[in-house]
Amino acid sequence: MERVIKTGLGWRIGWNPDTPEFKGLVGTDDWAIELTEAELNDFCRLLAQLADTMKQLADELMEEEKIACEAESDLLWMEVEGYSHDYSLRFILNTGRCVEGKWSASAVPNLLQATGMLKVF
Repeated sequence: MERVIKTGLGWRIGWNPDTPEFKGLVGTDDWAIELTEAELNDFCRLLAQLADTMKQLADELMEEEKIACEAESDLLWMEVEGYSHDYSLRFILNTGRCVEGKWSASAVPNLLQATGMLKVF
């Protein structure tokens, strides 16, 4: 498996299996943070979980109704906020580096799609 960087308008995500500690990368056009493999795995898993929750809530919410949903692991906390079909994403790294990041609602769908294909070859 080789190094992979996927980018789009307002987002980027990467995987480098050859590095000893920080194999993952997440960010936007303005910032990025390297993640351990476990942190990246949790990031991808929690984002998929939150996206699935928002999809399931779509039938229960009025079209103009906003919502916020959170998910957490020992390594990071994540939140989506907005409409069931259009929401932003925030995360806070719970490890010693104490990082917080955010993606706009326009970036989240493509970031979500990229997380599902990051390690698939």
